[in-house]
Amino acid sequence: MSHQLTLREIHKATHDTYHLIFDRPEDFTFEPGQAIEMKLLKDGWRDEGRPFTPVSLPGEVTLEFVIKSYPSHDGVTEQIAGLSAGDKVEINGPFGDMRDRGPGVFIAGGAGITPMIALLRKRLRDEGNLSGSTLVFSNKTEADIIWRDKLSAMPGLTVAYTVTEEKGETVPQRHLNRDYLRQFIEPGMLCYLCGPPPMMDAVQAELDALGVDPGDLVADDWT
Repeated sequence: MSHQLTLREIHKATHDTYHLIFDRPEDFTFEPGQAIEMKLLKDGWRDEGRPFTPVSLPGEVTLEFVIKSYPSHDGVTEQIAGLSAGDKVEINGPFGDMRDRGPGVFIAGGAGITPMIALLRKRLRDEGNLSGSTLVFSNKTEADIIWRDKLSAMPGLTVAYTVTEEKGETVPQRHLNRDYLRQFIEPGMLCYLCGPPPMMDAVQAELDALGVDPGDLVADDWT
């Protein structure tokens, strides 16, 4: 079923990501971590749907997204930067296999953090804290880290930030290889993974080498 939404608010989350806030239709339900197809209801873009993951929870009155804008792609995400309150979108879905299966190691690359935000917020709501869970969040630069303050403030969550292109003032420059990941991961642990496809392929190979069973991996394409 499709729903038409009117943008209530839009704010910058980082230099190139945007926090979009809509009123959630009462009959629209989804599971935290699932994606939703969004189309911009403006000339030239009505047929261009893209998947994005809500960072809000199903029971909340708002439906919220954090979306990275890619000007070089000349596509939907480039248009996100030019949206303003009152603009309309159409959503369809939900879909996707990301689900909460319990505490574990949440591994995210770039905008792949959005399903992790939803899953962590759900666990925090349900359990009161995130003890036993670790977030490993990789970005190109320190300036790219989405919602760093909010993530770092989640009670009980252990957070490790890394960057790949240049060493940050407070973040180490490390790739998510087995030598780095082994400090967080042991066989039998539940792992969640989301990010750009090349990152996911590389990390999944490293998790295999660390003895993570495929049945203990909750993974989804970059959304």
